[in-house]
Amino acid sequence: MKSILCQPSEFSSLLQRFFTDRLLQQRNASPRTIAAYRDAFRLFFKYAEEHHKKAASQFTLNDFTPSVILEFLAYLESDRRNAIRSRNSRLTAFRSFARFIAMQCPPAASNAQQILAIPTKKFEKPMLGFLSREEVRALLIAPEASSWSGQRDRVMFTMLYNTGARVSELLDLHVTDVKIAGGCSSVRLNGKGRKLRTVPLWKETAALIRQWILRQSLTPDRVLLPNRRGARMTRSNVAERLALAVAAATPTCPTLKGRQITPHTFRHSTAMHMLQSGVDITVIALWLGHESPVTTHGYLEADLEMKRRAINTVGSPRSGKNRYKPSDSLLRFLENL
Repeated sequence: MKSILCQPSEFSSLLQRFFTDRLLQQRNASPRTIAAYRDAFRLFFKYAEEHHKKAASQFTLNDFTPSVILEFLAYLESDRRNAIRSRNSRLTAFRSFARFIAMQCPPAASNAQQILAIPTKKFEKPMLGFLSREEVRALLIAPEASSWSGQRDRVMFTMLYNTGARVSELLDLHVTDVKIAGGCSSVRLNGKGRKLRTVPLWKETAALIRQWILRQSLTPDRVLLPNRRGARMTRSNVAERLALAVAAATPTCPTLKGRQITPHTFRHSTAMHMLQSGVDITVIALWLGHESPVTTHGYLEADLEMKRRAINTVGSPRSGKNRYKPSDSLLRFLENL
């Protein structure tokens, strides 16, 4: 009888049950988690077919080994030029599947434990890059106000800065998620792990959004920031539009030249400007949708101006500030108490 470890049907069944039973039903994983895990396996099977001549339909539990996974992770870094964060993210998907294998298929438990033992790779955390207020203003007015795409981009960049939203959160917005009501306008964002948060809008932002909705006759169920076909924009669409805005703004704001500016830079800039304005770090964490304020501490580390103020408060040991020495009469007074 053919071993269960050598049967492609067993591996295929386990993987399908991992997504449908484990992730969707038992864990109720978010759509973003499902998509991330799906993409990890799609890339893995493509690699296996190209380098090991093994199609996904032929894969067995015996083929799903730590050595193959390590080869694939190395391929991601060397050939695809993926960052270590991306490499670790793919490994998370495989480790999660390995845990499921260990529970559902005891004969494969030993192999699964070896996969679970593959460590995530450490990496240097770069300093957070953020824009000055002048640079932000230059980017917000860079898109051409007379064109359809320019009007949309102005709304998009203004909302990124106002809300500090992640790109995925912004692109998921529908018209019904925005509440325009005088001085208390707000937007509802669906963050990581299905965490909903409501962020207030400036009057200028609310006015831009109101004009955009009216001009485009957008109904409540429509995507707020669509592409020209009326569908949801992609992350690459946003990155391309921002690159055009940076190019347009650079002649009037030379400090933008040569900078690596991504849509996420707006999020960092929002947090830094709030921090510099004296907003408490716990409020910033709530504003950004951080699960823990510890994540927000990175902005404290990046703010050089705050560090300058701190060091000036302490003073140099050679600054001439001497310890107070009481007069002899005061010492005599204390001694005679």
